[in-house]
Amino acid sequence: MTDTLEILLAKQAITEQLYNYCRAFDRLDRELALSVWHPDGTVQYANKPTEPIAAYLGPSEEYRRTLNNCSHQITNLLIRVRGARAVSEAYVTASLQEQPDNGRVVENLFRGRYVDRWSRRGTVWAIDHRQFIADSYTRIETPAFPMPAFFTGHRDRRDPSYVAWDELDAGA
Repeated sequence: MTDTLEILLAKQAITEQLYNYCRAFDRLDRELALSVWHPDGTVQYANKPTEPIAAYLGPSEEYRRTLNNCSHQITNLLIRVRGARAVSEAYVTASLQEQPDNGRVVENLFRGRYVDRWSRRGTVWAIDHRQFIADSYTRIETPAFPMPAFFTGHRDRRDPSYVAWDELDAGA
């Protein structure tokens, strides 16, 4: 029973870290993004070389700041735990939307999988290495349109999700 409970707790911690990744990249939260990896963690996106997460984040964040928005979703999550080590495969859809100066909106839609190698150091589960396996890419170009008033999200700490978390943490 104890082993089963420990495995379930590990799987939940890893699942939350994967969701933290999506939130960090979509909200441009570098600190949260770094917390998903161990400090010596590495990444390999598609056919690019493997690099330390800290080196990858700078150029990635610069690029994401040029976008209108980006949105990552994780599905079909499988996690296998062996003691303080784990491997996960998660399907991902990432929409990266840009608005060039030509009066058009371009949505770059990536679909693929994150194959992550995890370890627990102390009490923290984090990624040792991520490989992104690209399965498909679709480019959708449409005429630009004004942003409707109901879009209330922000790509920083002004986002309502951060306000809610901060209120909870403050005991409000």
